[in-house]
Amino acid sequence: MERKGGTVSQMPSHATAPLSEGDAHTPEDIAALVASHPLLAGLPGDMASLVSGCARNVAVKPGEFLLVEGDPANTLYLLRRGRVSLEASAPGRAPLVIETLEPGAGLGWSWLFPPYRWQFDARALEPVGAIAVDAACLRSKAEADAVFGYELIKRFASVMMTRLDAAQLRLLNLYGRKA
Repeated sequence: MERKGGTVSQMPSHATAPLSEGDAHTPEDIAALVASHPLLAGLPGDMASLVSGCARNVAVKPGEFLLVEGDPANTLYLLRRGRVSLEASAPGRAPLVIETLEPGAGLGWSWLFPPYRWQFDARALEPVGAIAVDAACLRSKAEADAVFGYELIKRFASVMMTRLDAAQLRLLNLYGRKA
């Protein structure tokens, strides 16, 4: 399938550029952003620093893909601003929007499970600011520290359950039987 707009990994010149003046780029600022992101807020001890050691600030232009179905799942995105459309594609059809993610969401959990390939596309609907976390780096830290790995799994399991519940409601609205 041909996708217009490019991807974050294909366009590094803008992927690390701030969206506006005052965006955080220093390791200390990235650490603070990671620690305050809703997905990771309240991690015990210095676990947020484990994540921030693998992270960088990115900006994504509208129409660009953060994830492309079938590509290697190598990044966790912690959305800070902007909206992202999570989409499923079928040949000869327009993409089906599964969910629209807002600031505060975590994007991508396929990096947690072999074969580490994206199952969906994710497209920026507007300018997006995010923390991009290197998945191989994060996985190695989670494997080396079981307590940290368990904290991550608990948080992602919660996200997965919320998204599955939302998908179930959408399916019932689309295909539910009339009384």
